[in-house]
Amino acid sequence: MFNNPYTNPYNAQANIDRLNEQINNLEKMKAQLQQPVQQPTNLTQNFQFTPNNADVIKYANNIEEVKKNMVIGDTPYFSKDMSIVWIKNIKGEIKTYELNEIVPKDSKDFEIEYLKSQIEELKGMMKDVSNVTNDDAKQDTTSSTEYNESIGETIESKKPTSISKISGSKKK
Repeated sequence: MFNNPYTNPYNAQANIDRLNEQINNLEKMKAQLQQPVQQPTNLTQNFQFTPNNADVIKYANNIEEVKKNMVIGDTPYFSKDMSIVWIKNIKGEIKTYELNEIVPKDSKDFEIEYLKSQIEELKGMMKDVSNVTNDDAKQDTTSSTEYNESIGETIESKKPTSISKISGSKKK
């Protein structure tokens, strides 16, 4: 009992200090357990230096917008109404194309086009026929007189002043 620190009255203050220190340590441990545990996480950050070409179609309102964008390959830019396409390469050169819709045609469409062309051809033929005068129409003539020295006579000739096409469709 002599060496027991709890029974020795001279060590009472040391015992009180030791117990207070243990109480403080237990309170610190209690406070740490009440806080959420924060474990260090591996922080990774990715940087993308090239533009994302996931877009299949890129749109632009005008060629100025195409000039502003950086490309990593041949990249097409379409106008909003799909009538113009600009293709920009990595050198910055831009080619412009006009787009037209191709509508597939069936046999009826080809027949309609053929008939329309025949109608136009007939209209052209009708205009040509209306400009032609018949041989029966009276033509203006010009009279001329010239002296022929070999015969010693005056020869009189009549020539039409206008040339007209004679229709070959005349029936006899």
